[in-house]
Amino acid sequence: MSAVAAEATGLAFAFRHCEDLVRAGDPDRYLATLFAPAEFRPHLFALYAFSLTVARVREAASNPIAGEIRLQWWRDALQGEARGDVKANPVAAALLDAIRARRLGRQPFVDLIDARVFDLYDDPMPRLNDLEGYCGETASALFRLASLILCDGAEPGGAAAAGHAGVAYGITGLLRALPWHARAGQVYLPAEIFRAHGVTREDIVTGRGGPGLRGACADLRGHARRHLAAFGAARSAIVPAARPAFLPLALVAGYLSAMERAAYDPLNTPVDAPRWRRLWRLWRGARAFG
Repeated sequence: MSAVAAEATGLAFAFRHCEDLVRAGDPDRYLATLFAPAEFRPHLFALYAFSLTVARVREAASNPIAGEIRLQWWRDALQGEARGDVKANPVAAALLDAIRARRLGRQPFVDLIDARVFDLYDDPMPRLNDLEGYCGETASALFRLASLILCDGAEPGGAAAAGHAGVAYGITGLLRALPWHARAGQVYLPAEIFRAHGVTREDIVTGRGGPGLRGACADLRGHARRHLAAFGAARSAIVPAARPAFLPLALVAGYLSAMERAAYDPLNTPVDAPRWRRLWRLWRGARAFG
């Protein structure tokens, strides 16, 4: 087999690996990507697989320092400073191909890695502004990068829309994940809002919860909805080719509504939707946004 054929075979494996990883670990983005043009899907899956991999570093590492080392490997891989064959890692191989082929800048990926350092420690998110910044460098960055992939690196417009989309999507995701994060000793949601409702970190990580926690989560849902509305006001600036990047946002309102039911317990109620309902919401979103 020639070197060119071997590289093509390796990339095909890397893209399949990324697609499988996203299908299992980030089903909402996986389903949304099915609505994107087929020629862009491998690079979208590479982007989301990278995000998922760095988001899981805490789970994979035995301690924060080991996690910092894993994140540094990704920085080095992106900056061409990693030792060994970076492309032996299928997610890295697929991501580097996406960066090259779609002419993506590398700094947003490094910023995303830097934001994920917070995940390695048990410190609470201090303020709402800190949470917005975290969502901006993680979820908003993914919306923006997916837009660039769909536009082949050309300007997709809608930078402000991506910012609002990421905060709405990020806060909603963190509220959904609160039961799992609490059991792991993590508090991503801002301490200033919890304090305003008389809630402590110990109330969350020990599972005590209480009415104050419900009130704090209601405040955060309201904040997510305001950003969702701001996205709606700003989305006309997004060029048509980039619009499929924002389809995951079609699921946010349904998740927020599920968290507003009387029986909802922030620390114990799973918030999900059947696959058929998610596909229906995504289909409606694609038609409305198309």
